[in-house]
Amino acid sequence: MSRTRALVVVALVVVFIVAGGILIYSNTHKGGQKLTFTVTVTGANKMSPSTLQAHENDTITINVTSDQDGEVHLHEYDIHFDTKAGQTVSHMFKADKTCTCDIEWESTGAPLGSLVVSP
Repeated sequence: MSRTRALVVVALVVVFIVAGGILIYSNTHKGGQKLTFTVTVTGANKMSPSTLQAHENDTITINVTSDQDGEVHLHEYDIHFDTKAGQTVSHMFKADKTCTCDIEWESTGAPLGSLVVSP
């Protein structure tokens, strides 16, 4: 293999690596987005979806609908959703800390799911 041919191959490999890195980096979520989650609580012991994922600095809106009156509690952020059967309760907040935050049915402590906030 000639020296020129080897340089061309190396240059092409470098171009592909750089282009791939740019594509991957430009498509990653870096925080600062507005996210809305709509969750349904049934039987005071199950939430769907059960895991919510966000990044630090996102603005998060969570809409909770339950089939029972009660309180859904988002730990770490200490947000309470006072639910009335069949009605939707919403809270908007800034994800200003990273965590795997438990979400529970407050009166029984039953785990419903979690909010995962990544850096």
